Amino acid sequence: MTIPQGKGLIVLAAAIVVVNGFFPAVWILLTSLKSEAELVSKPITWWPHDPTLANYVQAFTDQPLLRYLGNSFAVAVLSTILSLFVASLAAYAIARLNLRHRRLILTCIVASSMFPLVTLLVPIFQTMRALNLLNTYTALVLPYTVLNLPVCTLVLVSFFQSIPKDLENAAMIDGCTRLGALWRVVVPLAAPGVFTAGILAFVNAWDEFLLALSLNASASMRTLPVGITLYQGEFTFPWPIISAALVVAIVPVAVLIAVFQERVVGGLTQGGPEGLTARGA
Repeated sequence: MTIPQGKGLIVLAAAIVVVNGFFPAVWILLTSLKSEAELVSKPITWWPHDPTLANYVQAFTDQPLLRYLGNSFAVAVLSTILSLFVASLAAYAIARLNLRHRRLILTCIVASSMFPLVTLLVPIFQTMRALNLLNTYTALVLPYTVLNLPVCTLVLVSFFQSIPKDLENAAMIDGCTRLGALWRVVVPLAAPGVFTAGILAFVNAWDEFLLALSLNASASMRTLPVGITLYQGEFTFPWPIISAALVVAIVPVAVLIAVFQERVVGGLTQGGPEGLTARGA
Protein backbone atom coordinates (compact mmCIF):
# COMPACT_ATOMS: atom_id res chain seq x y z
CA MET A 1 0.00 0.00 0.00
CA THR A 2 1.44 3.34 -1.02
CA ILE A 3 1.48 6.25 1.42
CA PRO A 4 0.37 9.66 0.07
CA GLN A 5 3.19 12.16 -0.15
CA GLY A 6 1.70 14.44 2.50
CA LYS A 7 1.21 11.63 4.99
CA GLY A 8 4.67 10.30 4.16
CA LEU A 9 6.24 13.59 5.22
CA ILE A 10 4.22 13.55 8.42
CA VAL A 11 5.34 9.99 9.19
CA LEU A 12 8.95 10.94 8.44
CA ALA A 13 8.77 13.99 10.72
CA ALA A 14 7.21 11.90 13.49
CA ALA A 15 9.96 9.28 13.11
CA ILE A 16 12.65 11.96 13.36
CA VAL A 17 11.08 13.35 16.53
CA VAL A 18 10.81 9.89 18.10
CA VAL A 19 14.39 8.94 17.25
CA ASN A 20 15.69 12.31 18.43
CA GLY A 21 13.83 11.90 21.73
CA PHE A 22 14.54 8.26 22.51
CA PHE A 23 17.93 7.50 20.95
CA PRO A 24 20.04 9.49 23.48
CA ALA A 25 18.26 7.81 26.42
CA VAL A 26 18.63 4.35 24.87
CA TRP A 27 22.31 4.98 24.10
CA ILE A 28 22.94 6.12 27.70
CA LEU A 29 21.23 2.97 29.00
CA LEU A 30 23.31 0.71 26.73
CA THR A 31 26.51 2.55 27.68
CA SER A 32 25.76 2.04 31.38
CA LEU A 33 25.75 -1.73 30.79
CA LYS A 34 29.15 -1.83 29.06
CA SER A 35 32.61 -2.15 30.54
CA GLU A 36 35.19 0.56 29.96
CA ALA A 37 37.16 -1.74 27.64
CA GLU A 38 34.13 -2.52 25.49
CA LEU A 39 33.16 1.13 25.30
CA VAL A 40 36.49 2.18 23.77
CA SER A 41 36.88 -0.88 21.56
CA LYS A 42 36.69 -0.60 17.77
CA PRO A 43 34.52 -1.13 15.87
CA ILE A 44 31.77 0.34 18.07
CA THR A 45 29.46 -2.22 19.64
CA TRP A 46 25.86 -1.04 19.69
CA TRP A 47 24.63 -3.76 22.04
CA PRO A 48 26.68 -4.81 25.12
CA HIS A 49 28.36 -8.17 24.52
CA ASP A 50 28.67 -8.84 28.25
CA PRO A 51 26.12 -6.62 30.11
CA THR A 52 27.15 -5.70 33.64
CA LEU A 53 25.59 -3.83 36.55
CA ALA A 54 28.98 -3.07 38.09
CA ASN A 55 28.76 0.52 36.82
CA TYR A 56 25.60 1.10 38.87
CA VAL A 57 27.26 -0.28 41.98
CA GLN A 58 30.27 1.94 41.43
CA ALA A 59 28.06 4.96 40.75
CA PHE A 60 26.60 4.63 44.25
CA THR A 61 29.95 3.92 45.93
CA ASP A 62 32.19 6.49 44.21
CA GLN A 63 29.84 9.37 45.10
CA PRO A 64 26.97 9.74 47.63
CA LEU A 65 24.40 9.33 44.87
CA LEU A 66 21.55 8.59 47.28
CA ARG A 67 22.24 11.87 49.06
CA TYR A 68 22.14 13.72 45.75
CA LEU A 69 18.87 11.99 44.88
CA GLY A 70 17.36 12.99 48.22
CA ASN A 71 18.45 16.61 47.81
CA SER A 72 17.04 16.84 44.28
CA PHE A 73 13.78 15.20 45.32
CA ALA A 74 13.32 17.51 48.32
CA VAL A 75 14.05 20.67 46.34
CA ALA A 76 11.89 19.63 43.38
CA VAL A 77 8.89 18.62 45.50
CA LEU A 78 8.98 21.69 47.75
CA SER A 79 9.38 24.13 44.84
CA THR A 80 6.59 22.38 42.89
CA ILE A 81 4.15 22.61 45.80
CA LEU A 82 4.98 26.27 46.39
CA SER A 83 4.78 27.05 42.66
CA LEU A 84 1.34 25.45 42.34
CA PHE A 85 0.06 27.28 45.43
CA VAL A 86 1.15 30.74 44.28
CA ALA A 87 0.31 30.10 40.62
CA SER A 88 -3.20 28.95 41.54
CA LEU A 89 -3.88 32.22 43.34
CA ALA A 90 -2.40 34.30 40.52
CA ALA A 91 -4.20 32.36 37.79
CA TYR A 92 -7.52 32.60 39.63
CA ALA A 93 -7.13 36.36 39.98
CA ILE A 94 -6.41 36.74 36.27
CA ALA A 95 -9.18 34.38 35.19
CA ARG A 96 -11.96 35.51 37.52
CA LEU A 97 -11.38 38.98 38.97
CA ASN A 98 -12.14 42.10 36.99
CA LEU A 99 -8.55 43.17 36.60
CA ARG A 100 -7.64 46.06 34.35
CA HIS A 101 -5.06 45.48 31.61
CA ARG A 102 -5.34 41.72 31.81
CA ARG A 103 -3.60 41.30 28.46
CA LEU A 104 -0.70 43.41 29.67
CA ILE A 105 -0.38 41.26 32.80
CA LEU A 106 -0.26 38.08 30.72
CA THR A 107 2.27 39.66 28.38
CA CYS A 108 4.49 40.57 31.32
CA ILE A 109 4.23 37.00 32.65
CA VAL A 110 5.32 35.61 29.29
CA ALA A 111 8.12 38.17 29.01
CA SER A 112 9.43 37.37 32.49
CA SER A 113 10.03 33.76 31.46
CA MET A 114 12.27 34.78 28.57
CA PHE A 115 15.22 36.12 30.58
CA PRO A 116 18.24 33.80 30.33
CA LEU A 117 19.00 32.25 33.69
CA VAL A 118 22.64 33.30 33.52
CA THR A 119 21.58 36.97 33.62
CA LEU A 120 19.72 36.35 36.89
CA LEU A 121 22.46 34.35 38.57
CA VAL A 122 24.38 37.23 40.18
CA PRO A 123 21.37 39.02 41.75
CA ILE A 124 19.94 35.70 42.96
CA PHE A 125 23.29 34.74 44.50
CA GLN A 126 23.69 38.14 46.19
CA THR A 127 20.14 37.95 47.56
CA MET A 128 20.61 34.46 48.99
CA ARG A 129 23.96 35.43 50.50
CA ALA A 130 22.44 38.54 52.10
CA LEU A 131 19.67 36.39 53.59
CA ASN A 132 22.24 33.83 54.79
CA LEU A 133 20.47 31.07 52.84
CA LEU A 134 23.37 29.65 50.84
CA ASN A 135 23.82 25.87 51.15
CA THR A 136 20.21 25.31 52.19
CA TYR A 137 17.16 23.88 50.45
CA THR A 138 15.54 27.32 50.64
CA ALA A 139 18.32 28.78 48.46
CA LEU A 140 17.04 26.63 45.59
CA VAL A 141 13.35 26.31 46.43
CA LEU A 142 12.66 30.05 46.28
CA PRO A 143 14.41 30.74 42.92
CA TYR A 144 12.92 27.60 41.37
CA THR A 145 9.47 28.71 42.48
CA VAL A 146 9.92 32.13 40.91
CA LEU A 147 11.26 30.63 37.68
CA ASN A 148 8.37 28.14 37.45
CA LEU A 149 5.61 30.63 38.19
CA PRO A 150 5.15 32.01 34.63
CA VAL A 151 4.56 28.63 32.96
CA CYS A 152 2.45 27.32 35.86
CA THR A 153 0.31 30.45 35.88
CA LEU A 154 -0.26 30.41 32.11
CA VAL A 155 -1.28 26.74 32.17
CA LEU A 156 -3.71 27.26 35.04
CA VAL A 157 -5.28 30.44 33.65
CA SER A 158 -6.63 28.63 30.59
CA PHE A 159 -8.09 25.85 32.74
CA PHE A 160 -9.67 28.15 35.28
CA GLN A 161 -11.34 30.17 32.53
CA SER A 162 -12.85 26.99 31.06
CA ILE A 163 -14.67 26.19 34.35
CA PRO A 164 -18.20 27.71 34.59
CA LYS A 165 -18.51 30.49 37.17
CA ASP A 166 -21.88 29.10 38.26
CA LEU A 167 -20.12 26.28 40.11
CA GLU A 168 -18.18 28.76 42.24
CA ASN A 169 -21.27 30.88 42.82
CA ALA A 170 -23.16 27.83 44.03
CA ALA A 171 -20.33 26.97 46.43
CA MET A 172 -20.26 30.53 47.81
CA ILE A 173 -24.04 30.49 48.27
CA ASP A 174 -23.55 27.33 50.34
CA GLY A 175 -21.14 29.18 52.61
CA CYS A 176 -17.73 28.93 50.92
CA THR A 177 -15.49 31.95 50.75
CA ARG A 178 -13.93 32.83 47.42
CA LEU A 179 -10.71 31.09 48.46
CA GLY A 180 -12.73 28.10 49.66
CA ALA A 181 -14.43 27.89 46.27
CA LEU A 182 -11.03 28.02 44.60
CA TRP A 183 -9.52 25.13 46.60
CA ARG A 184 -12.68 23.00 46.85
CA VAL A 185 -14.23 23.52 43.42
CA VAL A 186 -11.97 25.15 40.85
CA VAL A 187 -8.67 23.38 41.56
CA PRO A 188 -10.18 19.84 41.67
CA LEU A 189 -12.03 20.47 38.39
CA ALA A 190 -8.80 21.76 36.83
CA ALA A 191 -6.86 18.66 37.94
CA PRO A 192 -5.37 17.93 34.47
CA GLY A 193 -3.97 21.44 34.31
CA VAL A 194 -2.67 21.25 37.88
CA PHE A 195 -0.91 17.95 37.12
CA THR A 196 0.58 19.38 33.93
CA ALA A 197 1.86 22.50 35.66
CA GLY A 198 3.16 20.44 38.56
CA ILE A 199 5.11 18.03 36.37
CA LEU A 200 6.60 20.87 34.33
CA ALA A 201 7.70 22.58 37.55
CA PHE A 202 9.09 19.32 38.99
CA VAL A 203 11.10 18.47 35.87
CA ASN A 204 12.51 22.00 35.63
CA ALA A 205 13.66 21.88 39.25
CA TRP A 206 14.96 18.31 38.92
CA ASP A 207 17.12 19.12 35.89
CA GLU A 208 18.38 22.59 36.84
CA PHE A 209 22.17 22.84 37.08
CA LEU A 210 23.45 26.44 37.13
CA LEU A 211 21.74 27.65 40.31
CA ALA A 212 22.35 24.34 42.08
CA LEU A 213 26.05 24.61 41.32
CA SER A 214 26.32 28.26 42.39
CA LEU A 215 24.08 28.42 45.47
CA ASN A 216 24.79 25.07 47.15
CA ALA A 217 28.53 24.44 47.14
CA SER A 218 28.42 22.26 50.25
CA ALA A 219 29.03 18.57 49.50
CA SER A 220 26.03 17.52 51.59
CA MET A 221 23.64 19.86 49.74
CA ARG A 222 24.56 19.06 46.14
CA THR A 223 21.73 18.03 43.85
CA LEU A 224 21.85 15.23 41.29
CA PRO A 225 22.89 17.25 38.18
CA VAL A 226 25.81 18.78 40.09
CA GLY A 227 26.79 15.48 41.72
CA ILE A 228 26.99 13.65 38.39
CA THR A 229 29.67 16.07 37.17
CA LEU A 230 31.95 14.92 40.01
CA TYR A 231 32.46 11.45 38.56
CA GLN A 232 34.92 12.71 35.98
CA GLY A 233 38.54 13.14 37.00
CA GLU A 234 41.16 15.57 35.77
CA PHE A 235 42.23 13.24 32.97
CA THR A 236 39.57 10.51 33.02
CA PHE A 237 35.96 10.36 31.91
CA PRO A 238 34.35 7.13 33.19
CA TRP A 239 31.45 7.26 30.75
CA PRO A 240 29.90 3.91 31.80
CA ILE A 241 29.69 5.07 35.43
CA ILE A 242 28.46 8.53 34.42
CA SER A 243 25.84 6.89 32.19
CA ALA A 244 24.69 4.70 35.07
CA ALA A 245 24.25 7.81 37.23
CA LEU A 246 22.34 9.50 34.40
CA VAL A 247 19.98 6.52 34.14
CA VAL A 248 19.33 6.80 37.88
CA ALA A 249 18.53 10.50 37.35
CA ILE A 250 16.20 9.81 34.42
CA VAL A 251 14.18 7.00 36.05
CA PRO A 252 12.18 9.13 38.58
CA VAL A 253 11.05 11.58 35.88
CA ALA A 254 10.22 8.76 33.46
CA VAL A 255 8.16 6.96 36.12
CA LEU A 256 6.37 10.19 37.07
CA ILE A 257 5.36 10.91 33.49
CA ALA A 258 4.38 7.28 32.86
CA VAL A 259 2.12 7.21 35.93
CA PHE A 260 0.42 10.51 35.14
CA GLN A 261 0.58 10.23 31.36
CA GLU A 262 -3.16 10.52 30.78
CA ARG A 263 -3.49 13.55 33.01
CA VAL A 264 -0.50 15.24 31.39
CA VAL A 265 -1.83 14.62 27.88
CA GLY A 266 -5.23 15.88 28.99
CA GLY A 267 -3.63 18.95 30.50
CA LEU A 268 -1.76 19.73 27.30
CA THR A 269 -4.80 19.28 25.05
CA GLN A 270 -7.62 20.71 27.19
CA GLY A 271 -8.28 24.22 28.32
CA GLY A 272 -7.33 25.64 24.94
CA PRO A 273 -5.70 28.98 24.27
CA GLU A 274 -8.59 30.95 25.69
CA GLY A 275 -6.57 31.62 28.81
CA LEU A 276 -4.25 33.79 26.77
CA THR A 277 -7.05 35.84 25.24
CA ALA A 278 -7.87 37.36 28.62
CA ARG A 279 -11.59 37.68 28.46
CA GLY A 280 -12.95 41.04 29.32
CA ALA A 281 -9.68 42.81 28.72
